[in-house]
Amino acid sequence: MLCLGLSGGLDKVYENRFQVPNTFMHDGAAVLVRDGQVIAAVEEERLNRIKHSNKLPISSVQYCLSAAGVQLSEIDHVAFYATEAYCNAMLENMLASQPDASIPLDAKLLVQKLLAQEFGSELDASRISFVSHHQAHAVSAFAMSGFEQSLIFAIDGSGDFLSGLVAVGSGTGIAQLATFPENNSLGQFYLETIRYLGYGLFDEYKVMGLAPYGDPVPYRELFEQFYELSANGEYRVHLDRIGPTLLRSIQVRQKGMPFTQQHKDVSASLQEALERIVFHILRHHREATGMTRLCLAGGVAHNCSMNGKLLYSGLFEDIFVQPASHDAGCALGAALIVSEELGRPAPRARLQEVYWGPDLASDHAVEEELTAWAGHLEFERTEEVADRAAEWMAGGAVIGWVQGRSEFGPRALGNRSILADPRPATNKDRINAMVKKREGYRPFAPSVLEEDAREFFDLPGSACEFPFMNFVVRVRDSKRGLLGAITHVDGTARLQTVSRKASPAYWDVINAFKQRTGIPILLNTSFNNNAEPIVDSVADSIATFLTTELDGLVVGPFLVKKRAATLEDWTALAVSLPPYVSLHKVRAYTALDRQETVCEIRTDHSSRDGVRISHDLFDLLTRIEGEAVLADLLDTITLDQAQREALTGELRRLWEQRRVRMHPPHAARVQQT
Repeated sequence: MLCLGLSGGLDKVYENRFQVPNTFMHDGAAVLVRDGQVIAAVEEERLNRIKHSNKLPISSVQYCLSAAGVQLSEIDHVAFYATEAYCNAMLENMLASQPDASIPLDAKLLVQKLLAQEFGSELDASRISFVSHHQAHAVSAFAMSGFEQSLIFAIDGSGDFLSGLVAVGSGTGIAQLATFPENNSLGQFYLETIRYLGYGLFDEYKVMGLAPYGDPVPYRELFEQFYELSANGEYRVHLDRIGPTLLRSIQVRQKGMPFTQQHKDVSASLQEALERIVFHILRHHREATGMTRLCLAGGVAHNCSMNGKLLYSGLFEDIFVQPASHDAGCALGAALIVSEELGRPAPRARLQEVYWGPDLASDHAVEEELTAWAGHLEFERTEEVADRAAEWMAGGAVIGWVQGRSEFGPRALGNRSILADPRPATNKDRINAMVKKREGYRPFAPSVLEEDAREFFDLPGSACEFPFMNFVVRVRDSKRGLLGAITHVDGTARLQTVSRKASPAYWDVINAFKQRTGIPILLNTSFNNNAEPIVDSVADSIATFLTTELDGLVVGPFLVKKRAATLEDWTALAVSLPPYVSLHKVRAYTALDRQETVCEIRTDHSSRDGVRISHDLFDLLTRIEGEAVLADLLDTITLDQAQREALTGELRRLWEQRRVRMHPPHAARVQQT
């Protein structure tokens, strides 16, 4: 029995027809389960290279079908991650302002039509279902927890006109206890506040990392005006009070401005308020139900600091957090819901790993791809890849590490990671500057051999398995000075324990590092720059390696270094435009306060996202049909050597921002970055 779960939007990658609220139709994904067991899952952003993709997960579905060796017509059931009534309401709202006769006002017919257009076969409408958004969150956690019984808390920004639920799971069933309306959304509570700290949607985790630098006391009473706690675990948030109050009380931070202590204190107060509300809800339901275990899902469940506080509180004997708690995880929940309805529930076993995405190609294919970049890369194959990689890192190198199938969810868990020595505090600043181009305060996570975790981290009770970076835990006092690159300012770390059984290749490289240094830990962060999702393919990995200052790259059994590429090497590459990019000429004010025609390249057809480019580069890019070798493009206009170098440099900067693609001509891929 094959069941396919979907999350995300309805547009093709180059379209913007379906305009919906930002809190819905993002984080697209597809998950395929056979008889209740996951066989393939991937987020669309990994394949179409659009962060938090709000597009129809076409490439994700294609991958899932390919992994199973089936056609869409062979899928027994497809499930979408919201109720049919909610989707129909969204369609009516969208089409009220922009009527389109080609779009049916029926969500099921629309999904049926879109899938038929992409895959050439039409599923019978009886094989398409819509499931409750928060029920999908809840099932995605409980079914993967291994618990026979537990309390379930699914909480996020919004979906199906709600923002969360509390339920009890027992066997394969879930009994709902309470729901929370959109106007009581804890996700919106957090988001509404961080707007005044210069952040927006999808930046919530950044503020969580900033909070330990602040003191919640100065703004505690102010934040208490934003929410009320009442009997029976009930609460109310006053979203309408946040903006006016903060505008009167703090200096609003604009994006890019430095953080003041005031901003740090507000972050701390916000985090404290969230934790206080969550504890209030859970204490009541823990006492009312007698449940000693807890499952968490929904976007708010990615608040690892909150999860850590719950862990240390002793309120529950065991806590399971769905590793893809955001909306991509609803694709998993949707697939499991319909699989259970068809008599194939998920087996009651604790989730150990989420390496469900595309695998690396064969060693021969990887070697061919690396060879195509001969002017830019040098590489060697080795049977001692873990030992050699550990040697690099022990010598101070920061490397990209790509092995096996990619991870499902927002965390790099050792198959698509950037790795480094966790000891030098300078590594944190170095990686932030040379790869991530992100705020210097943000911490990096440690990956530790599961059997050595308690020596370095103060873990509560008998807990020793933390495979998904879902909890912030305490670094032992005696180890904080040693682990300078992964210990946050408050003495904590977002921990991943690594099992030899679940992740043998990753275990091997950490163990090899331990043999050289005595430290069974590596700094682990996602393999991407600040402009892109986590890499998935070999091509993605090469692009990110060449557009950052990483010291080395390990792909399968290959050790890769950079060459000093010449201008001829760069102009020998092909250039293409991603399908989500568009070119524009607009009238705008220049630095001299004169209105002139300027050229822009945009990634979402929005002027807010435009990056200005030179008229020469604009002219060059408009000449591309599909793809074109850069040298051939440059030869179409009269340029001296300095101008060729300048245009090539400008193009390379756009490549770093993922607004153009550069690749060897014969190695071009639909999904290549």
